[in-house]
Amino acid sequence: MADPIRWARYRWRRLVSAEGRDGSSSSSSSSSCDKCYNSSNMPGRHRIVIPCLGHFKEEYEKVSKLYMNNRIRTTKYTLFNFIPRNLFEQFHRAANLYFLFLVVLNWVPLVEAFQKEITMLPLVAVLTIIAVKDGLEDYSKYKLDKQINNLLTKVYSRKEKKYIEQCWKNVNVGDFIRLSCNEIIPAYIVLLYSTDPDGICHIETASLDGETNLKQRQVVRGYMEQISEIDPEKFSSRIECESPNNDLSRFRGFVEHSNKERVGLSRENLLLRGCTIRNTEAVVGIVVYAGHETKAMLNNNGPRYKRSKLEKRANIDVLWCVLLLILMCLIGALGHGIWLSSYSDLTPFNTPEPDGKSTPPVLAGFYMFWTMIILLQVLIPISLYVSIEVVKLGQIYLIQNDIDLYHEKTDSTIQCRTLNIAEDLGQIQYIFSDKTGTLTENKMVFRRCSIAGQEYCHEENAKRLDSYQEADSEDEDLTGALCGSLSHMPKQKVHSCRTVSGPLNSKSLNQLPGSALGGEDGVSNVSHSRHMAFSSPIETDVVPDAKLLEKFSQISYNVYAQLEETERESSLESVYITDFFLALAICNTVVVSAPNQPRQKLRLSSLGRTPIKSLEEIKQMFQRLSVRRLSTSPVPSTKESSSSDSPSTFVSKLSIFRVKLASPAMEAGTHMANETQDTEISQCAKVSLPEPLDRVDTAAGSEHCDAGSSLQQSMSKLCYEAESPDEAALVHAARAYKCTLQSRTPDQVTVDLAALGSVTFQLLHILPFDSVRKRMSVIVRHPLSNKVVVYTKGADSVIMDLLWTGPADDKSEMEQKKIKARTQKHLDDYARRGLRTLCIAKKVMSDAEYTEWLKSHFLAETSIDNKEELLLESTMKLESKLTLLGATGIEDRLQDGVPDTIEALRKAGIKIWMLTGDKQETAVNIAYACRLLEPDDKIFTLKSQSKDACVLLMNTILEDIQKSTYAKKNHSSKLTSVFPAPSTQAPEFSASLVVDGKTLEYVLLESLQSIFLELTERCRAVVCCRATPLQKSEVVKLVRNRLKVMTLAIGDGANDVSMIQMADTGVGLSGQEGMQAVMASDFAVSQFKHLSKLLLVHGHWCYTRLANMILYFFYKNVAYVNLLFWYQFFCGFSGTSMTDYWVLIFFNLLFTSVPPIIYGILDKDISAEILMQLPELYVTGQTSEAYSPPTFWITLLDAFYQSLVCFFVPYFTYHGSDIDIFSFGNPLNTAALFIILLHLLIESKTLTWIHIIVMIGSILFYFVFALTFGATCKTCNPPSNPYWIMEKHVTDPVFYLVCIITTCVALLPRYLFRVLQGALFPSPMLRAKHLDRLTPKEQREAIKKWKEDRIGKCSMGFQDTCTCSKSAEDASVRESADHSLYIPAAKTPFPTCPPGRHVSPRMLHKPVQDPLTSVGLLTL
Repeated sequence: MADPIRWARYRWRRLVSAEGRDGSSSSSSSSSCDKCYNSSNMPGRHRIVIPCLGHFKEEYEKVSKLYMNNRIRTTKYTLFNFIPRNLFEQFHRAANLYFLFLVVLNWVPLVEAFQKEITMLPLVAVLTIIAVKDGLEDYSKYKLDKQINNLLTKVYSRKEKKYIEQCWKNVNVGDFIRLSCNEIIPAYIVLLYSTDPDGICHIETASLDGETNLKQRQVVRGYMEQISEIDPEKFSSRIECESPNNDLSRFRGFVEHSNKERVGLSRENLLLRGCTIRNTEAVVGIVVYAGHETKAMLNNNGPRYKRSKLEKRANIDVLWCVLLLILMCLIGALGHGIWLSSYSDLTPFNTPEPDGKSTPPVLAGFYMFWTMIILLQVLIPISLYVSIEVVKLGQIYLIQNDIDLYHEKTDSTIQCRTLNIAEDLGQIQYIFSDKTGTLTENKMVFRRCSIAGQEYCHEENAKRLDSYQEADSEDEDLTGALCGSLSHMPKQKVHSCRTVSGPLNSKSLNQLPGSALGGEDGVSNVSHSRHMAFSSPIETDVVPDAKLLEKFSQISYNVYAQLEETERESSLESVYITDFFLALAICNTVVVSAPNQPRQKLRLSSLGRTPIKSLEEIKQMFQRLSVRRLSTSPVPSTKESSSSDSPSTFVSKLSIFRVKLASPAMEAGTHMANETQDTEISQCAKVSLPEPLDRVDTAAGSEHCDAGSSLQQSMSKLCYEAESPDEAALVHAARAYKCTLQSRTPDQVTVDLAALGSVTFQLLHILPFDSVRKRMSVIVRHPLSNKVVVYTKGADSVIMDLLWTGPADDKSEMEQKKIKARTQKHLDDYARRGLRTLCIAKKVMSDAEYTEWLKSHFLAETSIDNKEELLLESTMKLESKLTLLGATGIEDRLQDGVPDTIEALRKAGIKIWMLTGDKQETAVNIAYACRLLEPDDKIFTLKSQSKDACVLLMNTILEDIQKSTYAKKNHSSKLTSVFPAPSTQAPEFSASLVVDGKTLEYVLLESLQSIFLELTERCRAVVCCRATPLQKSEVVKLVRNRLKVMTLAIGDGANDVSMIQMADTGVGLSGQEGMQAVMASDFAVSQFKHLSKLLLVHGHWCYTRLANMILYFFYKNVAYVNLLFWYQFFCGFSGTSMTDYWVLIFFNLLFTSVPPIIYGILDKDISAEILMQLPELYVTGQTSEAYSPPTFWITLLDAFYQSLVCFFVPYFTYHGSDIDIFSFGNPLNTAALFIILLHLLIESKTLTWIHIIVMIGSILFYFVFALTFGATCKTCNPPSNPYWIMEKHVTDPVFYLVCIITTCVALLPRYLFRVLQGALFPSPMLRAKHLDRLTPKEQREAIKKWKEDRIGKCSMGFQDTCTCSKSAEDASVRESADHSLYIPAAKTPFPTCPPGRHVSPRMLHKPVQDPLTSVGLLTL
């Protein structure tokens, strides 16, 4: 049976090819194609992929040497290069180089200060600790790489002439791979065969981008007609594609057959490494990229290293310490020279050299300078960097284990993806936020629509949503489970595909981490732990508008056919309604699936049982099986696309499509009969369409079944897997009106219309959405009119400019203008209600027009260089002269807690900007709802059409703000003079700015940046509308670089990635739009409300802890090293030490290293509850109060004072006695230890049992070491003798008295300062610390009084560091337990939102135009 079908297909292809070659324009076409492909053979830019089979063997041997195999290695080191490479990387740090220099210097005999081994000890210890850490991290990567490289897949063997199992690492470019359902794709593969009857392969990309919905990939055009699996031995084509690159969004290339015909390749033909085959029995493809040449690996740059602001400040202070060290060494060198000059006659001080000559004092001073460098090296804290790393790890651990940052619904907690900028969270000054999915839930709910200028309010649907309470109940879980795709079923029941050869390996690949497959950690398991995206009941259940439903239900085929021939207004409306819902149903990329029913290729078996009686039946069968599999372009080759002079010749080749569409009864009957065998679901074909005269009558061969409940049951179980929530909302809305999307294949879309029955559209092309065009289109051949129709949906700002305009006196043109005007009015109303708007349009093309466009588009599709530009030019040509059908309004609800979070962040002194691609009215309304804009704000709109107009408008706004601010000050001063009470003061003037996308292009110009930033600094909030992803990143870059402020960007989608990466701190939301934003971020949260605790609590803690710890390190090093410096004044600046070198080294390395680390991890100045209730405390981090240049120098002065006390109290105590040097140095060391540890105790804000144990442990460790060292080391460091010194001192009362007096005198000033500071002039931090000691009732009263005091003091509002609410009434109301979206009713432009935290259209009946026009808006 297969032979006649293959013969018929072969004859048809030969016939079409012959026509193409005989055409008069073939030569010109070939020349144009050659011109297009001139750059294809340029070496280095493209790659040729051929199999190692047949006549390609010799060429393959040459080409394959240039390509990598599929082995991956993410490790940095190998067994042989670990030590040299790790040392090389560690010595990139300036501190390590400094200490290496000291080690080398100490080997010079003339300047030697310590034993050579002792000097090496600190450096060796630090290098070893870091090397061990790096080695362990790299070893874990090695084990993961080994696991991935040894996975098995089926590769075609040229020796055994069959597919055999091979490890992934042995896969090469040009190999044929066969994959079964649920297997992971080992490399980047061009799809050449699929068991799916439509040439489709479903893949799950969760391991790459976190998106849980299935994506469709299709077989390369020309290979879709195969009945049997492709035979690699007979593959005679070659593939030419672009060189490996990291652009995941594109793939450019073509397949060149042996007859030189070329077929374009796109991303739709590419299977991505790390993705999983779903709902497809088996696929075959050829490898084009492998291993490190795959896009996923090229994008895997490893963890990004960022330097925090605090770390940069610490590096500067280290340089100050270096200068201080040089100064002290110069003093020592000068003192040594003066000393030798003064006592040149005394032999003990000027010992001659062996040759009898004496060293000149100047040269001796020079030598002493380097000796002092070695002696005082401890001044530079080498252990500081190691301690900082340990503290940051501890802080990250505490953040990740905060139960308040856990989201139970998604079973996700915060992810800290960058480990070294946690302290930056406590210094954020600007937040740049996306709107959709970040401030809102990204759950799109269909609310309103306008068709042919008539609005349909859907009041019943609005009532349902107002009363809807979405809960995680068992019923909802059951519903989600039934509607979930096969990829989300339990593993025991997942994907009941009939696997041909079974799994390739016994181990479950789903257990592997996503990073091993080119993705990110933890992403691979997303799909198995969540329901299908955009499938919650609130999104899928739509109550249709009664009036619109009645109109739509009255349309039948006969009525529709008559309507298209007339031009009456009522007829026009009916046509518009039908086309509107058809556009909603098919203008998308939604994948249709049924629960537990994978797609299987069973149609051939059913047809195989049908007897073939004539060639005509073979032709009909071929039409059903093969023609509908043609790609989006019906032209099989480049030559064919331009082979005829007139469009009629070309269109005649397309007439075969009419045959398929001419017999919907046959197609539907056969289709449904096969579907019954495929899925065992009874479906019916309700067909009542008369057949046009030019169609082939095949109704006699059609099969019918009763339209019963089985069809409705099957239809109700259809599930839609959309790539965006907007698409899902529109498809569900069309379904509510009985316009149900039934199935989608690469070449056709089937829609079930209530009145027209099941209608199948031939899908000619899909022009996907992109951020440049801001729209998407589908090109179909309408089965009722047999015309080529373009359905387009997109932003109103774009679609309105693409509408058809005819003569002014034309009746249809006048009607279109009316529809456009009424629709624009409805769009503005939707935007004011906070709804997302889309315009729906269509265009009818003749065959000639479509043919002409198809020629140019085909050339663009098959090009490699400049493919994007050519495709854009082609799509712009098609998407013009559109007819407006209507518009939709979709609601995106606010996330829970967003208004409270924004209010808290604003009180914390953080300026918040909203950067969104939505239109102005929508963005402004959402900004009001989430309290980004307040009712009392004066809104200035920056919207202009030219650069000069933009400058003029900004200057006008600046003058207006200055006048308003001055007027407010005068009014406030008058009120204060009459009514001095704070509650009677007038609220401060506050302004907010709204900028549209077109104006953003001007303000981002270098000449306008300064005035724009000046304007934004005077505004409390900024809303940027219609912003592209690039503009978002440019805005963040501008503010960060020009204002020198700490910025944070937060978003949830791929369009926010550039903004997130540009900010100092990037936060990604793991929402419903995949994990691209999470993968690019430094921190990932599941809800916007988590941002408040992340910044106000953990950010504050991380900053203050680390800042105080760094200051403490500088303090203890300076305090201890100054003991050696003071001693030089009494030893002739000879570079000697009164302490044994081992004790000297271990003092900072061991005895005093652990307490500051514990202090940096666990210290808590204020409780989390107080920090959340008093966001104003966050300002201390923004102003760097904990660690600033003044605090650094004050800390050093205190260290100098304590070192003076620590040295001279024992000095005067033992002055005149006969104790030796080490006996004098031992009390100094002991007192210094007590001073340094008790100093930390004074500075600690929290004292736990861990602190106490560490403190006592450090002291005990010091005494145990000193006693052991003194008892065992008689001559460890000749000629010194530390033997039995500590043993003698522990029995001497003077020793204890010296230590106590020294400690008390040294710490007394700091202790008195802290006591007086807390009693007489407490800082806000100390006042807040006191609140923790109060009872709950006293605490509430104190906080209330605190806020009232702050309200009275805040007179400058957003211009001051303290930000407060508008009135005491606002403050008290917003503290209420229900946290409702409170806005004073007399001031708000729309009614208050309910606790459900979403903007209801019924509540937004009053427009927001008053605040927008309050400045006398200039639109220039």
